[in-house]
Amino acid sequence: MERRIGAAAGWTAAVLLASAALAGCTSEGKPTAEVSSALQGAKSALASAAESATAKIGSAAASAGASAASSAAAAASSALASVKGGLNAKDDVAVGAATTGSDGKAEATLTVTNHGSQPGKYTIQVNFDDASGNLLDATVVSVPEVAAGATSQATARSNRSLNGPVTAVVANALRY
Repeated sequence: MERRIGAAAGWTAAVLLASAALAGCTSEGKPTAEVSSALQGAKSALASAAESATAKIGSAAASAGASAASSAAAAASSALASVKGGLNAKDDVAVGAATTGSDGKAEATLTVTNHGSQPGKYTIQVNFDDASGNLLDATVVSVPEVAAGATSQATARSNRSLNGPVTAVVANALRY
């Protein structure tokens, strides 16, 4: 698509130059009023077309990102649904600030405190959101047995590279 935009811009520039050459100049070597007006109009049309193309590319990228995020969230929900006999343990999990690794993937430290009276394992869904709260990615973290009253740490890591500021949020957590 970027090649098409570049080609369209190149052809537009060539047409503009050819139009200017055919229309002529004044005896002082300056473009005539008609040529200046045509060039100004063409310049405006080219800018408008470039803005439109940029918006379409951004929209396509956003749609692709939203689709991937939705798929990741669905997979995370499916993983949680497969846990039998789990208790809601969202209050047992605290999430640290999200950071971005050298590979562009977001990471966040999870601190799991077993408030139950028996040891338990945890399955935790962590969502990675943008600054507006839109879902960018989701992942599931399994934490091996945590003794009653004990604390354990784990790391949630996004499935793909994420751009811009990212916030990690505990969407669901089960203790079993």
